[in-house]
Amino acid sequence: MATQPNPTRDDFAALLEMTLGGADSFEGRVVKGTVTAIENDLAVIDVGLKSEGRVPLREFAMPGQKADLKVGDEVEVFVDRVENVHGEAMLSRDRARREAAWDTLETEFAKTARVEGVIFGRVKGGFTVDLNGAVAFLPGSQVDIRPVRDVTPLMDIPQPFQILKMDRKRGNIVVSRRAILEETRAEQRSGLILSLAEGQIIDGVVKNITDYGAFVDLGGIDGLLHVTDLSYKRVGHPSEVLNIGDTVKVQIIRINKDTQRISLGMKQLESDPWEGAAAKYPVGAKLTGRVTNITEYGAFVELEPGIEGLVHVSEMSWTKKNVHPGKIVSTSQEVDVVVIEVDPDKRRISLGLKQAISNPWEAFAEAHPIGSTVEGEVKNATEFGLFIGLDNDVDGMVHMSDIAWGVSGEDALNLHRKGEMVQAIVLDIDAEKERISLGMKQLERGAPAAGGVAAGGISAAASGLNKNAIVTVTVLEVRDAGLEVQVGDDGATGFIKRTDLGRDRDEQRPERFQTGQKFDAMVTGFDRSKKPTFSIKAMQISEEKQAVAQYGSSDSGASLGDILGAALKAQGTDAKK
Repeated sequence: MATQPNPTRDDFAALLEMTLGGADSFEGRVVKGTVTAIENDLAVIDVGLKSEGRVPLREFAMPGQKADLKVGDEVEVFVDRVENVHGEAMLSRDRARREAAWDTLETEFAKTARVEGVIFGRVKGGFTVDLNGAVAFLPGSQVDIRPVRDVTPLMDIPQPFQILKMDRKRGNIVVSRRAILEETRAEQRSGLILSLAEGQIIDGVVKNITDYGAFVDLGGIDGLLHVTDLSYKRVGHPSEVLNIGDTVKVQIIRINKDTQRISLGMKQLESDPWEGAAAKYPVGAKLTGRVTNITEYGAFVELEPGIEGLVHVSEMSWTKKNVHPGKIVSTSQEVDVVVIEVDPDKRRISLGLKQAISNPWEAFAEAHPIGSTVEGEVKNATEFGLFIGLDNDVDGMVHMSDIAWGVSGEDALNLHRKGEMVQAIVLDIDAEKERISLGMKQLERGAPAAGGVAAGGISAAASGLNKNAIVTVTVLEVRDAGLEVQVGDDGATGFIKRTDLGRDRDEQRPERFQTGQKFDAMVTGFDRSKKPTFSIKAMQISEEKQAVAQYGSSDSGASLGDILGAALKAQGTDAKK
């Protein structure tokens, strides 16, 4: 018998490999083992290696449950290492379950099938779900169809989930519970919608209230009860009529089977107040209503529950123009209105607020006929005249040509200031166009009245004045714009503009004259009221021309002074005679 040589290190390694059956190939694999003992919270498991491994009992139980394990049970574990520093095998039941779960989940994910899992923990932005060993992330938005405040009742309960995304290399899985609920709900909705019909009256429970309406549960499917369909009367917010949990009777208005949306109504179950509205609210009828809403273009007035009319901003006041309606009426105010127009088909009623009171323009015409004198405050000055505040908040206008005799344009406008109290005569009234024409110069002494007769009883035509005539006038009033004068003591009155007070600028100063002073002036013409206009300057020019014609032309060598001197000397000689 041949003797066997002494074994070498390589021979020993080969024998060990044969004995262990390729132990290194165990690492990173899921193998079957037998529970040999249970010590405290650990299970001792033999997987056929030279030493046993210990695995915590909690790895053999579902979250929230106890492990059902006993000696002799055969289990699958993951071999992390064949031997650690203590000579024991490092095993993991969680890793084994996770690897097996990933294989199953990848298959289910490819088929978009549902998987079962248990919510067992909270993390930032959502929750953790155990999918039979694999841990998945459940975002907070995917827990339910609507936000859930308390997820505690859903935890530690096996339930279906839909895998949205998974990455085995990174160990990421994202699941959704909401997708399952929506799918189930869609199936229920489809079946329920088939059993509903437009016009059907059904009971429901108010599930949620928003600014634009309320969602009503019809027994598994929600319908929208819009705020405009709650009642015929104006409803500011659905909470004024409904509360969450209320049982209400509604009518199905519309069903959209494509979008599975249902529109509901409550007012459709009430009698329509617009039926017979044209007979109840004839044009011209005066009514009392309540202001319910104010906008930039007018105010809505409720005549009865369900019927509102609009008072347009142009129909709110006779005198207040371009004013926001909120400055004329207020919400909930009781007001008198007049029906202007009714359109039952469009459910519109036009109302007037100003028509409920007397027209101030007509009232003014009755109280102040043409030719009467009124007094008021200068409210405003425009480029064409003055606006005078009169009774009942109406305004009259004095055109700049009617402010003063012989003065027009800016000179006339500058004669009066805003806030000044003045008197005027009524020239014309147009109540329909809301216009009152006034005149101030017609009240001056000697001025023609509204009927064409001068205040002093003498018209310009009857005074015997002719254009270019030289007359003696008396200063009645000195103004910045010129002089108010009168022919003789009781003749016609007229005006001499500043520029007509003399040829030289120094002579064109009104302040060099005094009230009561008399001097000669030329009649230069008559205005549209036949009131004369005078000029000292025109008289001086006329006299100069006459002197030149009588005493020689300036071409003879005589100066203008010599000619005028000769004229004056001749006048003196004639006077001595």
